[in-house]
Amino acid sequence: MNVPGNKHIVGSLELCDLPELSITDLNVRVDTGATTSSLHVDNIDDFEKDGESWVSFDIHPDIHQVSKIVRRKVKVEDIRKVKSSTATREKRYVITTTIVMAGMSWPIQLTLTDRSEMSYLMLLGREAMQGRLIVDPEHEYLLTKTTLNPKNSEGNE
Repeated sequence: MNVPGNKHIVGSLELCDLPELSITDLNVRVDTGATTSSLHVDNIDDFEKDGESWVSFDIHPDIHQVSKIVRRKVKVEDIRKVKSSTATREKRYVITTTIVMAGMSWPIQLTLTDRSEMSYLMLLGREAMQGRLIVDPEHEYLLTKTTLNPKNSEGNE
């Protein structure tokens, strides 16, 4: 759904792809309370490459097959102290990657963290939505309606 200013309306949950990380059809929690988006990863190791800071980490590219684990290496853009949902402060690596939603793509920053206790492997924060998306928290999958969400395709919540 498109609104004036070329912004699109999203629900509290949407689907996205992170092609540079080989992740498709990822259910993300749209979170206007989070400044930066975050992604669940395991086994983060930092290292230096060509004088720059990099990290390697494990991810589950297919949420429906969690036994599949792949290792990725990405350049670190920043390291930030972030207050988690449990109000604890933690150091997080920040990477930049491309997000694809409903055929649109743009670069976003992601903090890498352990979200294993959370319902969704990724949060989409305000910085990633700025100038592009408006959130209607009453609905889910407004931008990326799919057969993976049969409730919504029938118009039910």
